[in-house]
Order: sequence, then C-alpha cells, then structure tokens
Amino acid sequence: MFNRLQYISQGNTVEEQLYNIHQALDHGCDWIQMRFKNATSEDTFTLAEAVKILCQEYLATFIINDNVALAQEMDAEGIHLGLSDMRISKAREILGSSKIIGGTANTFEDIQKHVNDGCDYIGLGPFRFTKTKEKLSPILGLEGYAELMHKMQQAQIKTPVYAIGGIQTDDVEAIIKTGIHGIAMSGLITESQTKAQLITELNEKLYGYYIV
Repeated sequence: MFNRLQYISQGNTVEEQLYNIHQALDHGCDWIQMRFKNATSEDTFTLAEAVKILCQEYLATFIINDNVALAQEMDAEGIHLGLSDMRISKAREILGSSKIIGGTANTFEDIQKHVNDGCDYIGLGPFRFTKTKEKLSPILGLEGYAELMHKMQQAQIKTPVYAIGGIQTDDVEAIIKTGIHGIAMSGLITESQTKAQLITELNEKLYGYYIV
C-alpha cells in the first residue's frame, strides 16, 4: 500500500527545489511529488535527474507532476495529473501498467472518472484555502471529505485518497477518520523550522490511527 505522507515540492529555482526536497527526504518523507511550474524544460529536466538520484538514495517514491513525457524519460515511479492535464487512460497507455498514476479530484464525478480511467490514487481537495495553487477548486473541508468518502464506500470504490490543500498538523486525525488514506503537503513542510519533529508527528498521526 502507498505511503501515507506525500511531499509536493516547492521552490522557484532548481536550487530551491532541490534543497527543499532534500530536506523533506532527510527528515522522514518517503514520497516526493516533483512540482515545478513555470520552469524551463531544461531546468525541469535538470531537477528531475537530481531528484531521481536523491529518491533512489533514500528509497523514496518519485512522482512527477503533470509531465508524462518527462516521467517516461526519467523512468520515475509515476505521475500526478491535474483536472486539466492529460487523461489518466492516455497516460497509462504511454507509461504502462507498472507505473503509479494519480489524479486530482474535487467532486465525486472527478473521482469516478479517474477510477474508470484506471488511476492508482486520488488527490482530493482542497481541504481549505491554499496559496500553493493558482486556480483553486471549491473548498471541501471536513464535511466535504466525509460526504465524498461515504459516496465512494457506497459505490465500492477502494482507490486510496489523499487529502490536499492547506492542511495543518491538528487537522490530520479528523481527516483520516473520514476514511482518507493519507495527506499531501507542501507549504507546511517547506516552511517548517523543525522538519524532523513535524514529519515524525505527521507520520505518527497518519499511521497511529490505523495501528490503534
């Protein structure tokens, strides 16, 4: 089963991205989604090469955001696709059955579409307002998650779901209790001055709930 904590990378330059990713890996994150919007193809390729090596060193899962061609070229573990990106079924044709393909969702219809297209996990959000994303879908909140997870249960959809968007440490336990598999975080981890403590606490909350 997939790791419960994803780090979605941040940084305006290759150097910033690499520093933030290295910090996340060094302090206990074992799933990296490389998200490098508005960068040149040369910089994106340079970063992807370095991140792949880092993830191999840390035995971490390496996912690339949006760029299917780059994911194929890098032989990354997989790809994450937004609502306006390539369809998951098309990405599957290109990448093959062994790669992880995740899709962003905001509604039950989005979830159904991705599941029917053969996705491996859903990134569901936003939980609350976040500065990380420019075009933000409607906020879901805890009630929205509970409702959508209930609909998935009724439809017997068992695809793992990750909560995303403005999540704070204190939100995690309540989110997981809705049936969500894990969380994807960017700003909270990037900006933390005590990353080891934060990531340990997040993992304890994410895995502890299932152990009890």
